[in-house]
Amino acid sequence: MKITINQRVFERAIDYNQIKKRIRLIGIQLNVAYENQYPVFIGVLNGCFMFMADLMKQIHITSEISFVKLASYDGSNRREHVDELIGLEIDLKGREVVVVEDIVDTGNSLKHTLELIEAQKPASISVCTLLLKPAALRHSFSNIAYVGFEISDDFVVGYGLDYQGLGRTLPDIYKEIRTEDKG
Repeated sequence: MKITINQRVFERAIDYNQIKKRIRLIGIQLNVAYENQYPVFIGVLNGCFMFMADLMKQIHITSEISFVKLASYDGSNRREHVDELIGLEIDLKGREVVVVEDIVDTGNSLKHTLELIEAQKPASISVCTLLLKPAALRHSFSNIAYVGFEISDDFVVGYGLDYQGLGRTLPDIYKEIRTEDKG
């Protein structure tokens, strides 16, 4: 299935059933890893909202939820500078923290988020991301512990990810069809 958003064409890459199955498995891993603990799940808005909502339905341990809102894209173009639109409003000192991301591509926004959290001296920080683009990473992270899917460096939309504000509510994830792929 193909969709068009503002003259850009996308094809389905990961359907919602695959996403749900992977989230169930990640939920099991998190429940085991944080059993007998009281972690704080910090979602990075706006993109994480669908993933985090479905993920938290799988979390059966005592936990807390908070959010930060960052901006690191201009349309479909990555920016080096990350804007903090909503900051942390919870004390993380000595807490187990799980950062929930929709996607880690260059790692710029994740690096910024981790610096914000590390400044509060948590006991630990792990990262849970639905999508990881290893080929796009510009930073090294030792704490990306939970990954839904590793994908190529394609531009993707759907399931919380957008292009110019559109496509976030699509249940599936779509990747852009590159010009050389259209032929």
